[in-house]
Amino acid sequence: MLKTQEYWAHTDDGWQLHMKRTVRSGLERTRGRPVLIVPGYGMNGFIFGFHPRGTSLESCLAMADIEVWTVNLRLQGASRPLHRNAGQPSLRRYAELDVAAAVQVVLKYTQTTADKVDLFGCSLGGSIAYAHMALVGDQRIGSLVTVGAPLRWADVHPAVRFAFSSPRLAGAFKMGGARTLAKAALPLLARRAPRLLSVYMNSAHVDLERVSELIQTVEDPHPRVNKDIALWINNSDMILRGINVTSALANIRNPLLVVVSNRDGIVPEPAALSVVEAWGGIDRHILRVGDAVRWYAHADLFVGNDAPADVFEPIAHWLKDRWPNER
Repeated sequence: MLKTQEYWAHTDDGWQLHMKRTVRSGLERTRGRPVLIVPGYGMNGFIFGFHPRGTSLESCLAMADIEVWTVNLRLQGASRPLHRNAGQPSLRRYAELDVAAAVQVVLKYTQTTADKVDLFGCSLGGSIAYAHMALVGDQRIGSLVTVGAPLRWADVHPAVRFAFSSPRLAGAFKMGGARTLAKAALPLLARRAPRLLSVYMNSAHVDLERVSELIQTVEDPHPRVNKDIALWINNSDMILRGINVTSALANIRNPLLVVVSNRDGIVPEPAALSVVEAWGGIDRHILRVGDAVRWYAHADLFVGNDAPADVFEPIAHWLKDRWPNER
């Protein structure tokens, strides 16, 4: 059994961020370090506590005796502005302010004796984690795990390149009803156009019977974030506050685990693995998921039928192997 508790982090520019801690029941104190999971583009943290077949990422890590924290960044989930002048979402604010505020809450309330937090970024959340390390140089971070996360856009799927070809247009487009659209589109594409859906998901590998629950993780993308992504794709490297994030990671030496799928159309392997060459530390590992028969697309890394065994459990083992020895 698992025990969850809600918390709130406050940013310096007026946001209240929703957080959740998950631990195994009866575990009064956990060893090692807590892990903070950061969501990606157009999503919230719901998906970390849900899996169509029952074993979610949160539960898998918590049952391995890891203290698990999730955060909803600004405009994700239950996170809310505290006043009308609160800063709008952007890649820089996610990296500099939101992650920093969440880390502070984790260290304040953790049941461990740790003075560091392991950072776990999913999709764009992994890119935000890279940017946090580059811009903040956070000494409170232990190991870093990223899943399906781009750094340098060394390869871009044509559909993604087209969608973000113009920063001006991307920043002007305000999308609404993404959750309703996803509820209708996912089952339809799985039946009628699985090849089109395969850019994002292997429909043979994901149980869509619970799509009404699955889509609770979907959020409307913010125009400013769309513009930031378009600028990033056009530049290849993410430039924030005048800092080239790729270049800055040469100074970061934390342990790094990069998880990639073998047929990810959203974040192709060259984009996800570009961080390995850029990273300054020597403890760098790659977890490749999927093969020619049982292939993985982007979403499968989080909701695939076999993701608990293929993705979540190896991550738990890797994190625990890097915990400091306790005397």
